[in-house]
Amino acid sequence: MSTPTGTGAPAPAQHEADSHDLIRVYGARVNNLKDISVEIPKRRLTVFTGVSGSGKSSLVFGTIAAESQRLINETYSTFVQGFMPTMARPEVDVLDGLTTAILVDQERMGADPRSTVGTATDANAMLRILFSRAGHPHIGSPQAFSFNVASISGAGAVTLERGGKTTKERRSFSVTGGMCPRCEGRGTVNDIDLSQLYDDSKSLSEGAFTIPGWKSDSLWTVKVYAQSGFVDPDKPIREYTKKEMQDFLHHDPVKVKVEGVNLTYEGLIPKIRKSFLSKDREGMQPHIRAFVDRAVTFTTCPDCDGTRLSESARSSKIEGVSIADACAMQISDLAAWVRVLDVPGVAPLLAKLGHTLDSFVEIGLGYLSLDRPAGTLSGGEAQRVKMIRHLGSSLTDVTYVFDEPTIGLHPHDIQRMNNLLLRLRDKGNTVLVVEHKPETIAIADHVVDLGPRAGTEGGTVCFEGSVEGLRTSGTLTGHHLDDRAELKEKVRTRTGALEIRGATAHNLRDVDVDIPLGVLTVITGVAGSGKSSLVHGSIPAGEDVVAIDQTAIRGSRRSNPATYTKLLDPIRKAFAKANGVKPALFSANSEGACPNCNGAGVIYTDLGIMAGTATTCEECEGKRFQASVLEHRLGGRDISEVLAMSVAEAEEFFGAGEARTPAAHAILRRLDDVGLGYLRLGQPLTTLSGGERQRLKLATHMAEKGGVYVLDEPTTGLHLADVEHLLALLDRLVDSGKSVIVIEHHQAVMAHADWIIDLGPGAGHDGGRVVFEGTPADLVADRTTLTGEHLAEYVGA
Repeated sequence: MSTPTGTGAPAPAQHEADSHDLIRVYGARVNNLKDISVEIPKRRLTVFTGVSGSGKSSLVFGTIAAESQRLINETYSTFVQGFMPTMARPEVDVLDGLTTAILVDQERMGADPRSTVGTATDANAMLRILFSRAGHPHIGSPQAFSFNVASISGAGAVTLERGGKTTKERRSFSVTGGMCPRCEGRGTVNDIDLSQLYDDSKSLSEGAFTIPGWKSDSLWTVKVYAQSGFVDPDKPIREYTKKEMQDFLHHDPVKVKVEGVNLTYEGLIPKIRKSFLSKDREGMQPHIRAFVDRAVTFTTCPDCDGTRLSESARSSKIEGVSIADACAMQISDLAAWVRVLDVPGVAPLLAKLGHTLDSFVEIGLGYLSLDRPAGTLSGGEAQRVKMIRHLGSSLTDVTYVFDEPTIGLHPHDIQRMNNLLLRLRDKGNTVLVVEHKPETIAIADHVVDLGPRAGTEGGTVCFEGSVEGLRTSGTLTGHHLDDRAELKEKVRTRTGALEIRGATAHNLRDVDVDIPLGVLTVITGVAGSGKSSLVHGSIPAGEDVVAIDQTAIRGSRRSNPATYTKLLDPIRKAFAKANGVKPALFSANSEGACPNCNGAGVIYTDLGIMAGTATTCEECEGKRFQASVLEHRLGGRDISEVLAMSVAEAEEFFGAGEARTPAAHAILRRLDDVGLGYLRLGQPLTTLSGGERQRLKLATHMAEKGGVYVLDEPTTGLHLADVEHLLALLDRLVDSGKSVIVIEHHQAVMAHADWIIDLGPGAGHDGGRVVFEGTPADLVADRTTLTGEHLAEYVGA
């Protein structure tokens, strides 16, 4: 039967399944979101913009992605759910049209010494299989090439019951692993510099120990050695016999009696390892941390030469290349080596390995090597390493969620990242991106702008629509979208220079450069060109240098800006002095804590496989303190009211009047200087955005005394409007007589510099050289480097 055709024929009705083309969010109230509603188109690239702390991550990660993951977890059996983290439903009225969410966030990869780029991306696993099949001589299974597996063997008798009879059999086993026995797969061995522990020209009774906190009258430290009977306390340490030295440094724990007290005596080295080296370095007091940095030296393992692998694992080769050689190659070179391999029987494995390595190159990480420790990757590099596994995926109709994917990228690399995002979209996926860079905002199909400001002044949708609509919307982002910094007409004059000679860290090629002092110096270059190696590897970390890197600040739900910045210490003392009581009463983690909720302000109820619930404590009403503590006041306010203040309010409160506290006021002024005047003092650190944490860290380090400040990508997580604030802060630092050295890709910071040092020309072994030194104006006029081209384009020269 024929169907009539013609212009008058009605269009076929849309299939019901094709009508679900929106992700609908109604009434979102996570963190600072103010009951907002948005509709996000599926199979499109949507960019979320707004100042740092406006609620972007709360909407994208805390609401959409969190609910998607929670719903997927609920599809598993209750038995499996018991092993999974429990997730509460986000505070939102309606979430409709969700698809499976895959998160690619900025979280740094674990800093475990055995975690490398290769282990994190499965490239190592494929290489191990390749060498176990095709390596000569053949030494064993893939685990024989793993530096995480030790070689062990054992034998013994086993008792078995068979047919009512008991028999004994001898059994033996062996496991061939690839771990270097000397360094246990770490690649480095640590040694203790004994000259930092004691002065060997003195005796113990003359005060030979130079360890912090070891006083001559201490029973537990100095006296236990002096009166143990193992060594002569009046003999200089350098004159000890071989046995005395062994007992002094390495003796096993043994009970001794000193001044009538039973104590444990053990060698000095194991005692130092237990009391100092087993603790988290970041949690140490500054003087203890400085001692540990002086006393402990890390050297390349002499047995495996830093490869982490045993001698047998290194002996098996394919065409003259061992697995250690392959992992040490730059990934772009390794990809080329894999492409020309002709090994019958493992062709599918070679194809998969080649595709993974090519993905590294495509994403701009071809300059890395597979043996690079994962903990040394920057936030941007870690995020791109996580992207590797998604690039060749056959999945479609998935929601990919990215948190500032352009972090750590030179303007030259941003175009490549944009192409990858568009490729994911064009495969039929929904791509949600939290981003500040105008270059990435420009490629969006749909933009959601949150604001208008940060914290309590944000959390509303200021604009929804196209990029063109955003430009004319009058919002803060729209206003700054086409902002272009101007080159400085007049640059500051240097007051001196920091000389670096023969720098060879990582890929640096015997670099000689003078970094000017007394000015704002910006170190630029494509990702992997050697910027961090030059600055962190060559500038001596001395008393005069304050280095602020990208490592994330740690903090539990009990931590807040007041505790992190040590602002609470002077506040507690001021309250104690005004009321004649102990400072500990004014800590929610100490004596003043509400006994019902232990100072948390909420009661947590664990519901097994279901999401736990948090209800406000009825006794303290969420204030975290005992009622008796809240009776003590300072300037008419109790401690809970002070912690509920914003930084700006508290700065005024502690700046004058009865509550005047200069120590607290100085910290608050620094917080305001970095643009965090809206933060509440008692706001949990877990609720802060990445940009807010970065600035909180900057404010804390500004208190340190030093003439040279080294900042590693301080614009991370900052909105275009916040970057202006940062530049003003850097200017104030330089004008106060400091030298500021910034590793940065942001063109506005480059244009604002007094001096630029550009590394390159490429990444990895194509970089590591200084390709330009001079003022920003000279760089734009020169235009011979990638940075020069992009800066010239940015300033419209």
